[in-house]
Amino acid sequence: MFQVLRQTWALMLGMLLLMLGNGLQGTLLGVRGSLENIDSSTMGYIMAGYFLGFLGGSKATPIMLQRVGHVRVFAALGSLVSAAFILYAAVVDPIAWWLLRVLVGFCFSGLYVVAESWLNHSATNQSRGKALSLYMIVQMAGMVFGQLLLNIADPGGYNLFVLITVLVSISIAPMLLSASSTAPVLVSARSMPLKELIKTSPLACFGMLLLGGIYAVLYAMSPVYATERGLSIAQTSYFITGIFLGALLFQYPIGWLSDKVDRRYLIIGLTALAALVALFGLYLGENFTVLLLTAVTLGGLSNPLYSLLVAYANDYLEHDQMAAAAGGLLFINGCGAMTGPVTVGFLMQSLGT
Repeated sequence: MFQVLRQTWALMLGMLLLMLGNGLQGTLLGVRGSLENIDSSTMGYIMAGYFLGFLGGSKATPIMLQRVGHVRVFAALGSLVSAAFILYAAVVDPIAWWLLRVLVGFCFSGLYVVAESWLNHSATNQSRGKALSLYMIVQMAGMVFGQLLLNIADPGGYNLFVLITVLVSISIAPMLLSASSTAPVLVSARSMPLKELIKTSPLACFGMLLLGGIYAVLYAMSPVYATERGLSIAQTSYFITGIFLGALLFQYPIGWLSDKVDRRYLIIGLTALAALVALFGLYLGENFTVLLLTAVTLGGLSNPLYSLLVAYANDYLEHDQMAAAAGGLLFINGCGAMTGPVTVGFLMQSLGT
C-alpha cells in the first residue's frame, strides 16, 4: 500500500486537485442552470453530454498512452479541461454547455484510464483492492471539498468558474515536476476487444454497465434534483457532500475487505444493501436529516463498487492488457451513464422530483 503510494504520489496529488475542480463544476453547473431558467429535462441532456464524451476518451486514451506515455497524456487532457471550465461562464448557452460537457467527459475518461492503468501496473493481486481504494479516496476527498467550495462565492458569477480552472491548471504540475514518481512504460501494450473483456470478466462488465447509470444519477442530477426540490444553496451543498463523504468513509474499509474475501460475494452484499437504503430514502426522504443520512449511506455503499469491479477484472489480466481493459471498462461504464441523466431529467419534469 505505502509502496504504491510512494510510486504514485504525484499522480494522487494531481487527481486530488482535478477532482476538487470536477466536483465543484458538476454541482455549480446544475445550480447555475436553474438560475439561468434552463429546465430539468434540458439539463439532463447537458449532463449526459459528459458521458458521451466518456465513450470517446475511453477508446482513444490507450492509443495515446502507447504513443506518448502517461505523463504527457495526463498533462494534455488536464489542459483541455482547464480551458473548458472557464468557457462555461463565458458562454451561457445549453448547446455550448453540452459541447463543453462532451469535451470534459472525453478528457476525464482519459485521465481515469491514465490513473487506473498506472495503479494497476504498480499493484499486485494481493494489494490491488487497497491501492484502488486509496485512489478512490483521493477522488472522493476532492469531490467532498469541491462541494463545500460552492459556498465561497455567488454561483451566478464568474469567480467559482475561475477557481475550478485554476485548480485543474495546477493539478498538472506535480507530475511534470516530480523526479521520484515513475510512470509505467507500456512497451508492448495489447489491445483488448470488448468481446474478450466481457468473456474474461462478465461480472465486472455487467456491473460497470449498471453502475454507470447509478453514478450518473448520483452525481450529474443530484444538484438539479436538490434545486428543483427547493433546497437552499447550503442544503444542496451538504446533500451532495454527503454522497461523497459516505464514499470517502466507506472506501478503504471495503477495499481492505475485498483483498481478504471473495470479491464477488462482497459485490453482491453491497448491491443488495444499497438497494434497501435507496428504498428507505424514497419513502422517508422528505425530512432533510433523513435525506442527508440516506445520501451518506448510499454514496458509501455504491462508490466502492467501482474499484471492486476494476480490481476483480484485473485479477484475471496480464499487465500488458490493463490499459486497454481500463479503457474498455470505462467505455461500458459510459454506455450505462449516458442513459441516467436523460431518463431522470425526463421523469423529474413529467412526474416531479
